[in-house]
Amino acid sequence: MLSMSAILSVLNLTKTFRLNRMQRKLANTADTRITAVDNLSFSVNEGEIFGLLGPNGAGKTTTMRIISTLINSDAGDVFVDGSSVKEYPLKVRRKIGFLSGDLKLDEFFTPTYLFDFFSALREVPKAETLERREKLFNHFGVNEYAHKKLAALSSGMKQKVAFIISIVHDPSIIIFDEPTNGMDLLASRTVTEFLLELKKQGKTIILSTHIFSLAEKICDQVGFIINGKLINSGPLNQIAVNNNLEDAFFSIYDSIRDGRIS
Repeated sequence: MLSMSAILSVLNLTKTFRLNRMQRKLANTADTRITAVDNLSFSVNEGEIFGLLGPNGAGKTTTMRIISTLINSDAGDVFVDGSSVKEYPLKVRRKIGFLSGDLKLDEFFTPTYLFDFFSALREVPKAETLERREKLFNHFGVNEYAHKKLAALSSGMKQKVAFIISIVHDPSIIIFDEPTNGMDLLASRTVTEFLLELKKQGKTIILSTHIFSLAEKICDQVGFIINGKLINSGPLNQIAVNNNLEDAFFSIYDSIRDGRIS
């Protein structure tokens, strides 16, 4: 569902990738290219949390990376606060934060060093950097580990540090690709609560996940992506069947698998 007042609009995105010989063999196909995202469109209004839900390999990560200017689409475009990601990628990057579940930070460095480094990279004033570091480290319980190398931290704590670094510049639009991957229950709860806090601050959040309970807790709008196509999208309370998002998804997924819908 597209909105004329959207702060972020995804318009007819298509992205294909070339398959090498080994990949074709593993996929049991003679096709030399695979379509990861197929003519996908949706929009997000300011201050909303939009959840893009689907299984692994559905096209969620590719979509999020296109929105974040990390890769280019073959066709279509994304407009972030009116700016095209193709024509004005630097302008878009100043407005967004991006966190991927598979983001790997250099484990030789400490959380403090990485926070200060990425703040400087984002041209955040030093006084503001110190204030934001103290606030975020306190919120996520990082202070105890602030001067320890990442190599010595748990996977959940590393993910917390990555989460914090993605928002060092206080972006108005935040894109999270599977943000709770690798976190234990307590860490996941902390992130969920912080996402809701960001929403209260008026931030716009685009979240990809396969965790239906997370989407039910925090999302205003959701979209189902299957085989690179957006199958259904809209307000959470309209998409969820009897307030159950998982049932709604698998009703559509099973119909596609059984050939009842294409």
